[in-house]
Amino acid sequence: MNEEHYLLFELKQGNKEAFTLLFQKYYKDLVLFGGNFLYDKVRCEDIVQTIFLKLWSDREVLVVNTSLKSYLLRAVQNSCLDEIRHNQVKYEHESYTAAFGLDDNVDTENYILYSDLQNHLDEALSKLPEACRLAFEMNRFEGLRYKEIASRLDVSERTIEVRIGKAIGLLRVYLKEFFLLVSMLLFKEL
Repeated sequence: MNEEHYLLFELKQGNKEAFTLLFQKYYKDLVLFGGNFLYDKVRCEDIVQTIFLKLWSDREVLVVNTSLKSYLLRAVQNSCLDEIRHNQVKYEHESYTAAFGLDDNVDTENYILYSDLQNHLDEALSKLPEACRLAFEMNRFEGLRYKEIASRLDVSERTIEVRIGKAIGLLRVYLKEFFLLVSMLLFKEL
């Protein structure tokens, strides 16, 4: 049993010292990794601390199929992408409000419509193959160019083009009922 497996075993038994050792071992690397997605160190620290709190609270039912470090890195990545999506929704809502003003009835209806659309979009994104979803989100939600994404993911620019093209094709199918509205929000640059 290697050190990580031992600490994970002890964590599941409620050993606070094992939790502290895991926190000290991975905290800094996880915050730095979060910086690849969010350029806000404080927010990255908040995300990593939240993940460790969840690790502790879920320790008894925790299932780690890969290494714990891979599990934690994936958790940081997903939380950062959730944060980016949330910020994008906030930004678009603020832009809409600034452009069209606030009418309580209309605003409520639009919020419900927008919230419903966001739920459908989240569901559709979750159905995408992981590599396609990641490339698409980095392009559309972070505003990264294909070349920047290729560099971050260590693949060719052509691979990113293919992945994003496949993601768009699948989203058109998954979101066909909302295609016009989604097109205005996500595909305006195409």
